[in-house]
Amino acid sequence: MRNVKGWFVRLKRWQKIVLGAGLLLVVGIGVLVVVQKRKAGIVPVQAGKVTRQTLAQVVTASGEVRPRNYVNINSQSFGKIVEIRVAEGQRVRRGDVLLRLEAVQPSADVDASRAGVKSSESGLTGAQASLRASQADYQRSLAEFDRISANWDRAQNLHKEGLISQQEYDARAAEFRSAKATADLATERVGQNQAELDRAQSGLAQGRALLTRASDVLQKTTYTSPIDGMVTNLPVHEGEQTVPGIQNSPGSFLMTVADMSEVTAEVKVDETDIVNVQLGQSAEVTIDAFPNKTYKGTVTQIGTTALVRSTGRSTAELQTGTQEAKDFKVIITLGEPPATVRPGLSTTAKVTTATRENVVSVPLQALTIRRQGDIEAAEKKARGEKTAAAASLAAAPPTAEEKKELQGVFLIKDGKAHFQTVETGITGVTEIEILSGLDEGQEIITGTYKVLRELRHLAKVRIESPEEAKAEERR
Repeated sequence: MRNVKGWFVRLKRWQKIVLGAGLLLVVGIGVLVVVQKRKAGIVPVQAGKVTRQTLAQVVTASGEVRPRNYVNINSQSFGKIVEIRVAEGQRVRRGDVLLRLEAVQPSADVDASRAGVKSSESGLTGAQASLRASQADYQRSLAEFDRISANWDRAQNLHKEGLISQQEYDARAAEFRSAKATADLATERVGQNQAELDRAQSGLAQGRALLTRASDVLQKTTYTSPIDGMVTNLPVHEGEQTVPGIQNSPGSFLMTVADMSEVTAEVKVDETDIVNVQLGQSAEVTIDAFPNKTYKGTVTQIGTTALVRSTGRSTAELQTGTQEAKDFKVIITLGEPPATVRPGLSTTAKVTTATRENVVSVPLQALTIRRQGDIEAAEKKARGEKTAAAASLAAAPPTAEEKKELQGVFLIKDGKAHFQTVETGITGVTEIEILSGLDEGQEIITGTYKVLRELRHLAKVRIESPEEAKAEERR
């Protein structure tokens, strides 16, 4: 001992410093080895408590602003635009003139048809007068025929008795035949004049039909507003030519008049969420043009036909089926839209499809899936060994019999992760409702995602310190 002490005393100062540093390094390494051995097989985790809160299940969808009532005005005839009386953004009343087309030919056709109607009306008046005259003549001829017919009957009786001469008898016979011929002629004239009257009436009806047609063509050169609203789209200019729609081809688009008193958000909801959306549900709508503002709305219409997301076409139009993602149209009526809102603005809607108050809930990321076989294998291994089971799932690949999947969370009990199956309800923004399997206040593992993906049932765990959690997030 004295030799060692003497040796130490004879050492130079720098040698003593080096020797002390070496001893400290050896002690530090020993302590680190002991700590690492104690930590072996222990998984650092993030933890949280099972809580009670009010959850709201929300479906988010995007789309654009549309007026509930709008009219696209298309051309109904050929012609050149000669006058546009409105400007885009101008408010109009129902019946206000919006636009006029060149109307020279239609106006001439109306004038010609109107003159033809007047001529037919004059002809009808003449035919009616002729018929009345022929009917009067027929009545006179009929009366005269009745008188002469009576005289002829008396003359025949007198002639049989020999009271009149043959000459007078022949004169009465001739008079009778003449009266009968006159009466027949009057009847024919009545029939002829009646036919003339019918022809005149038909001609008048035809003339009026032509006038109606010409007036309709003329009317289609003047376009009026069908509703009270605002001109929201006006792509045409004076001097342009327009064409009407033919079969499946629409006519020239002239303008859109929209009633902006009732504004809607037309959004497309994913097919997996549409089953939760119902009429009357409340929604919060944001419009990109009005940042930091939220508008209340109500679901007023839900589409029943799926739309292919990539094309926007209805699946009913497709000849074959498709596996592409699909959406459904949902219309949300805004309660108090901004006064300066315009159709076509991009919008996002959050529809509240369900609300639960004071329910047991856990963070969404805490929920995980495990196979039944993995849980059973971990329990068997724990019962057969004193040490904790390994924390990696890779060491226990599932077999064909161990494919049943269980939904649950990991509870922290006695420093171990215990997988607990749960039954879930509605899903909030970051939390999910737990219907059974957990109680308020229980401690569960909430992260990290990598840990939850690989963590095994009954693995040893320790709760990370805040500094470790921040370092993990940075990685």
